[in-house]
Order: sequence, then structure tokens, then C-alpha cells
Amino acid sequence: MQSFLISLSSVAIAEMGDRTQLLSLMLAARFRRPWPILAGILCATLANHAVAALIGQRLGRSLTPRLLDCAVGISMVAMALWSLRPDTLEEASPGGARRGAFLATLISFFVAEIGDKTQIATIALAAAYSNLPMVVAGTTTGMLLANAPVVFFGKAFSARISLKPLRYVASAVFLALGLFFLAHALTAA
Repeated sequence: MQSFLISLSSVAIAEMGDRTQLLSLMLAARFRRPWPILAGILCATLANHAVAALIGQRLGRSLTPRLLDCAVGISMVAMALWSLRPDTLEEASPGGARRGAFLATLISFFVAEIGDKTQIATIALAAAYSNLPMVVAGTTTGMLLANAPVVFFGKAFSARISLKPLRYVASAVFLALGLFFLAHALTAA
């Protein structure tokens, strides 16, 4: 359960102000069909994070526990720094209106998530925790928790919420996790 909760909270916080959250806002404004958009986010995230988790699991098996804790700790500290940088979304077509909200979301969200900080976090979390299904379930749930309000209420919230404090909170959470893993690596026998 720990792997699920840490995965969920890490990704939900990391997603705040992220480019895929901005993409969710753009898709919601364009299609105005929240349920197919959320279904597309769910399917794209499951596929993307499952692949990321498999990569993380492979990395986790090939490293000693101490080296693994160091790698995860360093990656979390890097995520803390990355979280401070505001994301932007270049104006791009999310797949065309003819394809519909679901397919446009599925394709654009999967592609936008490649190399994204939530995908990197999933790799690190899967390397750290052996329960792969719980990591993927946690990261996917975190992604949905962060994006569902944007899809349903994004236009109303976008003018009222400052993303800067959210980036600082995300950075602090990643820094705390990184320091935890680094401390564990240094104290491990």
C-alpha cells in the first residue's frame, strides 16, 4: 500500500502545472466532452506508465539496494529542481476534431507524457518498489486526480489559481523524498 500511496501523491503533486495538465485544459476547451477526455487520459497514462514502470523495474533489479536508493534519491532531487521550472505547451493540434475527444486525448496525452517528469518519476518509483501494479495504479490515479478537475472546471480555475506555489510544494515533496532515499542509502549497511 505504501508504494501505491507514494506513487499517487508524487505524481498528483508533480502533475500540477505540468504540460500534460495544460494539454488537458486545451483538450477540455476544444472538445467540451470531459468523459471521453478522461478515458483517453486513463488509457494513455496506463500504457505510458506501464512501460515506464517496466523500465524502472529492470533498472531496479540490476542495481544493488544502496546504489538503487542513491539513484532514486538523485532522480527525486532532480525532479525537485525540474518542478521549479514552469511548463509551457506549444500550440499543436491534439489530433484533429474528426478523430473525436477520446482518440485525440489518447494520442496527444501518450506522446506528451514521453520524457515528462511524471514518467521519469514512475521509472524511479518502479525501481524503488517491487510492487509494479501498485506503482502503476498509484501513478495513474495520481494523474487522474490532478487532471480531472482541470478537465471539468479548468476554465473557471485557470484565472484564479497561481501555479507558482504549487510548483514549490511539488519541489519540496520531491526534495523530501530524494533526501529520504539518499539518507537511506548512506545509512544502509
